[in-house]
Amino acid sequence: MNRELIVRSNSNSVDFALLKNGKLIELHQDEDDHKFNVGDIMLAKIRKPVTGLNAAFVNVGYEKDAFLHYHDLGPQLKSMLKFLKMARSGRMKDFSLKNFPLEKDIDKNGSIKDVVKPNQTMLVQIVKEPISTKGPRISSELSIAGRYLILVPFSDRVSVSQKIGSKEEKDRLKRLVQSIKPKGFGVIIRTVAEGKKVAELDKDLENLMSKWISMCKKINRASTPSKVLVELNRASSILRDVFNDSFSGIHVDDETLYNQIKDYVHEIAPDKESIVKLYASNVPIFEKFGIERQIKTSFGRTASMSKGAYLVIEHTEALHVIDVNSGNRSTKAKNQEDTALEVNLIAASEVARQLRLRDMGGIIVIDFIDMVRPDHRKKLYNQLRDEMKDDRAKHKILPPSKFGLVQITRQRVRPEVNIKTTEVDPSGKGEEVEAPIVLIEKISDELERVLKGEGKEKAITLNAHPFIAAYLTKGFPSIRSKWFLEFKKWIKIQPRDAYSYLEYRFTDKDGAPLEEAQEA
Repeated sequence: MNRELIVRSNSNSVDFALLKNGKLIELHQDEDDHKFNVGDIMLAKIRKPVTGLNAAFVNVGYEKDAFLHYHDLGPQLKSMLKFLKMARSGRMKDFSLKNFPLEKDIDKNGSIKDVVKPNQTMLVQIVKEPISTKGPRISSELSIAGRYLILVPFSDRVSVSQKIGSKEEKDRLKRLVQSIKPKGFGVIIRTVAEGKKVAELDKDLENLMSKWISMCKKINRASTPSKVLVELNRASSILRDVFNDSFSGIHVDDETLYNQIKDYVHEIAPDKESIVKLYASNVPIFEKFGIERQIKTSFGRTASMSKGAYLVIEHTEALHVIDVNSGNRSTKAKNQEDTALEVNLIAASEVARQLRLRDMGGIIVIDFIDMVRPDHRKKLYNQLRDEMKDDRAKHKILPPSKFGLVQITRQRVRPEVNIKTTEVDPSGKGEEVEAPIVLIEKISDELERVLKGEGKEKAITLNAHPFIAAYLTKGFPSIRSKWFLEFKKWIKIQPRDAYSYLEYRFTDKDGAPLEEAQEA
């Protein structure tokens, strides 16, 4: 398995595409005017506590107030407020907390009105970006994330990621961090710290402490509301969270960004600095790596899979529904049950990819093809869990129900990625139609099925709208030439003026329609 990060810079945004074995698995956009990123720390002001909700609305500078629930205050709220008051007044000069006496934790079942007041200034952290009509979700339990560790001020606890399975390794890491941890700070040990030496952990801790001190120095002169600690830009945060030895390339088309990313990689993995490359070509970087095509074919209502199977993805206000379809699929499976298992296992991989790619959150219900055998349902469940173990968003998967439904809850911290894949019908009817590249994918899939059926020995003609016919035959190498190299068969393409833009048909030499291969 190898991973690549492709970074495309535009005039007002930067796009990041994460590829796994050449397949697009994550797509992010970092816009210049994006004021609220997950992880940013703000100096904010309480607008009003609401006892009925046991929460407060907080002014963070967004058009709608942020929402702060009592359970998101953090047990060390009193310590944070006392520290903030001293830092704002200029009485606090040493921000290391080694001589700062911590206050008693707040009651975990208390009331919001007992701990915060209107117009009170406090430090908060963005935990969920503004989505739809809602303002940001925030927490006053601060944390600063590094490569291997997460620094938690006003705490003394050391905890280890649950994804590290070995008890011996957990104990080793805990002992190491306890020996280097500064007083007044808690530390969360991240999964990527597994197997790391104390020197690497200590360096990461020093970087986090310098970020904390730099932030504290701003508090004295910062206005309310304002940002006092900026989360890493999206490229660096992606690298911080997912970078590992499987990365084979980071390609950037902007020199300034290239230098920033190269410096960051040098800092976290000096031996991998050479994989950061500046892309210089007349071909746009997303087209060169096949990302533009994958975007067009992955973000519509339907998402195609191998050998004719496909997903139908519907969104409602309350949840997302995904329907698995086998399509007109040729298969070597002996019976319907084996076919269902085969399609479902492919669908599990594609569902996991779609959730990350679109950043879908909330409740997701997947209607897999019904399977009778319990061992097949268990195999499907295990496959879905394995495919989603690399997903950074917190999620929970329930086993398939007797109706073949699988329910997933997935953390939603950013608006869902939603890319329009339709285009205006060039025939001038004013309607929206599928992008040509999506139609070409469908034609290619159907051609493969036809060739596996009764079209093996016959001459084949593809009848299509003149625009599509030209798209398939022009340029070098044309799509028809690629078909010839792949299938070892020359396909005649016949433009049909009477056809609609999306209409096409395969026929034999006598003009009779060719049927797709039937399921075995």
